[in-house]
Amino acid sequence: MGDPDLLEVLAEEGEKVNKHIDYSFQMSEQSLSSRETSFLINEETMPAKRFNLFLRRRLMFQKNQQSKDSIFFRDGIRQIDFVLSYVDDVKKDAELKAERRKEFETNLRKTGLELEIEDKRDSEDGRTYFVKIHAPWEVLVTYAEVLGIKMPIKESDIPRPKHTPISYVLGPVRLPLSVKYPHPEYFTAQFSRHRQELFLIEDQATFFPSSSRNRIGQYWKPSEPPNPTNERYTLHQNWARFSYFYKEQPLDLIKNYYGEKIGIYFVFLGFYTEMLFFAAVVGLACFIYGLLSMEHNTSSTEICDPEIGGQMIMCPLCDQVCDYWRLNSTCLASKFSHLFDNESTVFFAIFMGIWVTLFLEFWKQRQARLEYEWDLVDFEEEQQQLQLRPEFEAMCKHRKLNAVTKEMEPYMPLYTRIPWYFLSGATVTLWMSLVVTSMVAVIVYRLSVFATFASFMESDASLKQVKSFLTPQITTSLTGSCLNFIVILILNFFYEKISAWITKMEIPRTYQEYESSLTLKMFLFQFVNFYSSCFYVAFFKGKFVGYPGKYTYLFNEWRSEECDPGGCLIELTTQLTIIMTGKQIFGNIKEAIYPLALNWWRRRKARTNSEKLYSRWEQDHDLESFGPLGLFYEYLETVTQFGFVTLFVASFPLAPLLALINNIVEIRVDAWKLTTQYRRTVASKAHSIGVWQDILYGMAVLSVATNAFIVAFTSDIIPRLVYYYAYSTNATQPMTGYVNNSLSVFLIADFPNHTAPSEKRDFITCRYRDYRYPPDDENKYFHNMQFWHVLAAKMTFIIVMEHVVFLVKFLLAWMIPDVPKDVVERIKREKLMTIKILHDFELNKLKENLGINSNEFAKHVMIEENKAQLAKSTL
Repeated sequence: MGDPDLLEVLAEEGEKVNKHIDYSFQMSEQSLSSRETSFLINEETMPAKRFNLFLRRRLMFQKNQQSKDSIFFRDGIRQIDFVLSYVDDVKKDAELKAERRKEFETNLRKTGLELEIEDKRDSEDGRTYFVKIHAPWEVLVTYAEVLGIKMPIKESDIPRPKHTPISYVLGPVRLPLSVKYPHPEYFTAQFSRHRQELFLIEDQATFFPSSSRNRIGQYWKPSEPPNPTNERYTLHQNWARFSYFYKEQPLDLIKNYYGEKIGIYFVFLGFYTEMLFFAAVVGLACFIYGLLSMEHNTSSTEICDPEIGGQMIMCPLCDQVCDYWRLNSTCLASKFSHLFDNESTVFFAIFMGIWVTLFLEFWKQRQARLEYEWDLVDFEEEQQQLQLRPEFEAMCKHRKLNAVTKEMEPYMPLYTRIPWYFLSGATVTLWMSLVVTSMVAVIVYRLSVFATFASFMESDASLKQVKSFLTPQITTSLTGSCLNFIVILILNFFYEKISAWITKMEIPRTYQEYESSLTLKMFLFQFVNFYSSCFYVAFFKGKFVGYPGKYTYLFNEWRSEECDPGGCLIELTTQLTIIMTGKQIFGNIKEAIYPLALNWWRRRKARTNSEKLYSRWEQDHDLESFGPLGLFYEYLETVTQFGFVTLFVASFPLAPLLALINNIVEIRVDAWKLTTQYRRTVASKAHSIGVWQDILYGMAVLSVATNAFIVAFTSDIIPRLVYYYAYSTNATQPMTGYVNNSLSVFLIADFPNHTAPSEKRDFITCRYRDYRYPPDDENKYFHNMQFWHVLAAKMTFIIVMEHVVFLVKFLLAWMIPDVPKDVVERIKREKLMTIKILHDFELNKLKENLGINSNEFAKHVMIEENKAQLAKSTL
């Protein structure tokens, strides 16, 4: 059985009769004492124009001082566990809403909850009612038993994992033990109100965790007696500060305060960031290797040599407008290309295939350990996820008998939902087509402006210095990538709204159906939106160009794009860097600025900004709502980044380093906004990251194929290896002559009139990137034998790499157990001790009920056991 938030369950009990109540939930944790608030009021200096307002507020605070300045009801005894709020709207259906609210509150009281209402006249805006809720002990223990909540029965005798030698090296990143482990580990059992003396109940007010008894509170001040420990303040001090970016996270405290579902997200994000560190180190090493070997690269040396690259006349890159050009004009671009396209590319692609397997296997172990530490071993998430959505119940007009519960439940016939399914599928398909159309539009932009850039740079003499590092190809690639990124953000913004609306109109029956439907829509779109341009550059650009005199054309208008003579890898790197980095920067700025700006605007619109005259629940009410989909978008952002790190990492070994830096910032941004800018969410349980884990597995498998194809078809490594082993004639320097070998010859006289440059030249041939026969051969311009050798080598490499990586993946998955051995032993030990403790408890209770002296009882038991043994031996 699971144990979702008690107050949430009780609220649902009251909501069964009220499907359209306009309450909203507000939560956090309070600590400002009444004495402090009175003092602050007395020392406040108000402008003359607000004197009357101040006087009225001061009198009002003195009247209701206890209710506004502590986490207790006005009697100072009953704690505030939950706060509901609603705005008094007199314009529309006021009487109907008032009647429903009254019925809702009556139902809450029937469940045993105690309510205290703050009148709207006492609120900051004069329109908002606040309903404070207290759950008495009898209500809490009753529902704890119904929900099967596990509570502590004895402090665990299993020691925490011992420090290894490396732990002392990591000392500076460790948090204080009181923050990392706010509570001891316990053996637990399902709560029973008839066996309360079995459980470690030191204080009824703190027995149930904060995530089950949601309370209000400040994050910038510690609590003072009689208020309980301010966990929000502890989180703000040790987690939500950017100066603590190098520290570990207080995961147990996060779980206790926000619940397991949010807690496991931060565990996953932290674990993913730790694993990225190893990938980032290896990727940085590969980049440094490319940097150190750049000046000694034979291909770049030949391209930059005026006697070699300077003498090679290249064919025009566009029709008529573009002129012939010399190969050494791409000198700098060829050096940059070597940074990412070198011998270490193959090693890094294979390494990342193994890394992603280790990451997922170790995450399964971390998840299993977490289930044990957070008492989720027997938790059935489906029972929580399969609860009917109130929106579904409100929209249903039919009922049918549930075969399991034998009760009538809401039912919606399939025929009423089919039209929405068709609309949903059509909408997703339309938007994915729109993404592809946008990508084609960007391609057309690149094709159309390339000629403009080329002619402009040729005609303007002042740009000769710029041309050495900013060629028309690079300029077009940079501007096209930036334009593509802007289009991606615009499409993503509108699709998020549309997909949420379409999913809502499908009227999913359960929360699980709703999340699954939305996840499918959003991930499919995000996959196409963010990765389509990278797939185009990696696998399509420059692959179907044709050759001079017989080029292929897009829409019979624009000539297909060609890659740089050094290959398309540097363009893929540029595309990936701009989209990945841009998305991360934009996402972090948006996550930080958006709630901050909205909260500032709400405070600015308030009648007074003074906190001293502003109750805690009102301050939290004015914060931005995290929303039911807040965590969904956090996972979506992380999984999208995982795709950039794995799918195209062979082209950009620095991608894990960028992701690592982003995630270090992301953890603190998320912590800061949850602690200071958002209302506290309703706590809920989860024992895994759910469907996202299946998506990660799918992307991990796909990444092996994409990286193998990138190395084979986008990188220049395979053609260089074929030349090295099969076509080189220089024994001392095998790569000498590779550039000349990789360029075919074309006779200028064979150019059609509509494609050749208008000006006549004194040379008769030009070069282009391909393996084709020369014009004086009987098979001129057909692919030569080296082309087929290179193609065979590419296909062989793909097959070998995929089989090697998949073999290692399967071996690692088989060797690494899903549940660590020590966790299995701990689980068995806890079950054994729990049974023993329960047995001893029941035995002692039986002795008390029978009224027998313990010695006589033991003697009686021994006699009976001896009789049984004697009977057994006789038989």
